Amino acid sequence: MSAAHFPNIQRVGFIGTGSMGRPMIAKLLQAGYQVGVYDIDPPAAKDVVEKGARWHDAPSDAARDCEIVITCLPLPHDVFDNMTGEQGALAGMPPGSVWIDTSTTDYHNTVEIARRAAAIGVDSLEAPVSNLSHMGVDFANVSFFVGGPSEAYGRCQTVLQTMGAISFHVGDIGQGQSVKLLTNLLFYAAAVASGHALCRSVREGIPAQQAWRKFVASSANSVAIEQFVPFLLDGSYDRSCTLEITIKDMGLTVQLADELGVGLPIGRAVEERYREAGRKFDRYDSHLRVVELAEVVFGVRLQVPGYRTPSKYGADPGYPLDQEFLTDSLGRTKPKREHVFPLDDVPLTDIQIHLLKSLVDELTQVNRLILEEAFDLGRGMGLSDVLIHDVITWSVGASAWSDSHAQQYSSQRLVHLAGAVSPLTMPHLICPQMEELS
Repeated sequence: MSAAHFPNIQRVGFIGTGSMGRPMIAKLLQAGYQVGVYDIDPPAAKDVVEKGARWHDAPSDAARDCEIVITCLPLPHDVFDNMTGEQGALAGMPPGSVWIDTSTTDYHNTVEIARRAAAIGVDSLEAPVSNLSHMGVDFANVSFFVGGPSEAYGRCQTVLQTMGAISFHVGDIGQGQSVKLLTNLLFYAAAVASGHALCRSVREGIPAQQAWRKFVASSANSVAIEQFVPFLLDGSYDRSCTLEITIKDMGLTVQLADELGVGLPIGRAVEERYREAGRKFDRYDSHLRVVELAEVVFGVRLQVPGYRTPSKYGADPGYPLDQEFLTDSLGRTKPKREHVFPLDDVPLTDIQIHLLKSLVDELTQVNRLILEEAFDLGRGMGLSDVLIHDVITWSVGASAWSDSHAQQYSSQRLVHLAGAVSPLTMPHLICPQMEELS
């Protein structure tokens, strides 16, 4: 069956009904698509089945006679197991259909599945998801980085736009996953650095919420600081994502750097921090537990007594979904959130004010340095600077620094600091020096 047999896509199979998959399925149902679903954990699909999705007992059944089959699963082996074998989705997919994997996975895994799909006439696209705001899937505020045949992307673009805000065709299979990794690298580095900056602030007597507001209003700001740090302040560490996922993502990023011959010194240090957190905490614990490593070392707690971040993924799981939104100058949407801190601000000393200014400078520097490493990865993949900057801008890795330098990408380095980072000059906010803790 050729692509011409699918002029109007109506039937979609969806494998994986977790926190990322459910909102995308809901958007497809709202748009009038017929959606068949499968999940290894049947109760996870209860919500979407109640909304009109049809449950199936095997991936092959959910995929049968569908024009598009979408996977949204946690780990590479989950994708492989659900796509291949007698009960795998490929067993039910007709020739001319398209498989779209929205997971963040190992692209070697994707290439092998795509090879098997091609043998039965099925096209493959990788389309890993990046949130444009915290848990943007809740209101289709995500971007897709798509690798695979441009013709197949053209056929599926409407479905992708239904599930999210924007999509980019970044090249062949493998490049979508790689682009997602470089945007995640920016986010994870900012999460680690901002957590360390807060710990230093609190150790010197600056209330965590005051330091956070200072960072948000400065050149140091990023998606990680503005929208995820509040989950440190309410002590939840963000229940929307597990350490297992972040450890996997950073491991894949370092693996990619090795394959491309990219040094990635800051990225490797960040990866080690997450692995250390994985050794200390349960792998299913919240991903921002990585910052608790710094809390222990600095002898502080970032939690603000009585504060609850306005999100169901924080300390208050009963908090309603976002209803009001803001749009920034670039057209990106984010929830309009009011943060109510029960504790009053305190007057700061000149020393404390100077410390906050220094921390803003250090966080801004981390954003500059890690952006250069992300560009090194993208260039190593053969991507243009324009495309690299576009995908960063529309990703969870965006920062005030990357936004403010939108016109500076060219054939030259965006940040002329290549080779400037070594273990001896590693930013303290990534790897705190022992002398500063004494």
